[in-house]
Amino acid sequence: MKHANISIFVPHRGCKMRCTFCNQNAITGVVSKSDIEKSVSRSNDPNAEIAFFGGSFTLIEKDYMLRLLDCAKEHMQKGRASAIRFSTRPDGINDEILTLLKNYPISVIELGCQSMDDEVLLANRRGHNAECVKDACAKIREYGFGLGLQMMTGLYKSTPQKDIFTASEIIALKPDCVRIYPTVVIKNTELAALYEKGEYIPQTLDEAVDLAARIYEMFLQKGINVIRVGLHTVEDFIAGPFHPAFGEMVQSKIMLNRVLSQLTNKGDYEIYVAENFISKMVGQRRLNIEILQNLGYNCTVYKKDLPPFCVQVIRV
Repeated sequence: MKHANISIFVPHRGCKMRCTFCNQNAITGVVSKSDIEKSVSRSNDPNAEIAFFGGSFTLIEKDYMLRLLDCAKEHMQKGRASAIRFSTRPDGINDEILTLLKNYPISVIELGCQSMDDEVLLANRRGHNAECVKDACAKIREYGFGLGLQMMTGLYKSTPQKDIFTASEIIALKPDCVRIYPTVVIKNTELAALYEKGEYIPQTLDEAVDLAARIYEMFLQKGINVIRVGLHTVEDFIAGPFHPAFGEMVQSKIMLNRVLSQLTNKGDYEIYVAENFISKMVGQRRLNIEILQNLGYNCTVYKKDLPPFCVQVIRV
């Protein structure tokens, strides 16, 4: 499902950790009231949410955090945005901060949990364990906020099985929304050093797409809204499964898997999907159609009034 944000990047303040994959400590600066004004003005979407991303929002200086929230609240009161949301670390959640946040129209608090495997969290220097994630989620729910969770696949010391485990643990926490990010190697990170020494091997693009599709499908089956798959952009990229259309590729893989589960004998078939899912079903450069054809299935895709990701297959 589409989700509209007015994204405000808060330079990496508040976070005392240096995760293996992160180089944001090199980014400094301060978001001003005029910065928020410009971002809101560019949006022209009163239903969009003002979203503070980039740093650990609840761990920045309290006065600075409150100034940002006051400014965002002012724009909401003028009908220029619908709510506020932000991302933070699990260890940035406590009763004091949540009591403060109750004074603001915050729709969702997103936690970057990244993994629910303690070995993976420790190896990537996250500074918290899986139990901390669970405690933070419980507190967010207790105070009445919506909950979002962010996970990463292909982290150092992780495996596809551990990533599937993380997705299962996230499902058990019943978030309102999730984001799935594949791990990429960027300059000036510990992960880059591990990669150069051959101690870390990133996922290939195909591996990352296949795994993300499997995890995405798990969330779909439980009715959890996946609001982002893949990274928008990557600066100082070295290696890993970055692709600007990663999310589209993952959704396309899901559609292919759903069709394959319904096909029996080889031959001609009609495939019906929602109008805005035709390109996902066909695949980039008609990849899905070619895969099906190579397997002996001659498929033609048609639009129909169907829910997202729904596929109807008819033998002709």
